Amino acid sequence: MIILDNAVLSDDIKERHFVCDLNKCHGACCVEGDLGAPLEKEELPLLEEVLEAVKPYMSKEGLDVLEKEGSYILDEEGDYSTTTIGGEECAFAIYDEKNILKCAIEQAYLDGKTKWKKPISCHLYPIRVTKYDHYDALNYDQWDICDPACSLGDELKVPIYKFLKEPLIRKYGEKWYAELVKEIEGN
Repeated sequence: MIILDNAVLSDDIKERHFVCDLNKCHGACCVEGDLGAPLEKEELPLLEEVLEAVKPYMSKEGLDVLEKEGSYILDEEGDYSTTTIGGEECAFAIYDEKNILKCAIEQAYLDGKTKWKKPISCHLYPIRVTKYDHYDALNYDQWDICDPACSLGDELKVPIYKFLKEPLIRKYGEKWYAELVKEIEGN
C-alpha cells in the first residue's frame, strides 16, 4: 500500500501491468456492468455544460435516452453515473468504423469542441476511486474484459501508474504524481 497525501493506493497500481488494447476488447468497459460511468458530484455541471457540443457525436439511441432520462442518474447508494441505453452501454458510447466503442464526450474534446475530456472515472480506469471522509482509496479493478490490456501491459512492461499518468495528474496534480513516481521508483 502507498499512502500519498489524501490518497491510499493499492500495491497493484505499481506492480500490475496494463495497456488498453481496444482492438481486442472493443471498448467493452463502456457496455459491461450494471450502471453507466461513475460521476463525481463536481462533474455534473461540467457534463451539462458540454452536452450541446457532445450531442452531435452521440448515437440516436444515446440521444433518445438523454431526452427521456437525462444525462445522469442518482442510484440507490447516492452515487451519480451516466445514463445507459437499455441498462447496458453508456449513453455517451459511440461505435467507430471498426465497431469499437469510444466516448462521444472525449471525441468532442479531441475535436476542440469542449474543454472537458470525459468523466475522471473513465479516464482513470482500471483504477476505481472510493472516497472516504479523509482520503481516497485507489484500487485496481481487475475484470476479465481487460485481460487483453493486462497481456499487452505485461508484454510492454507498463505498470498501471505509468499507463494512467495523464489522468492521475488530472485528478491529483503534477507534484502529487512526481511524488508517487519517487515513492515507487525510489528516485
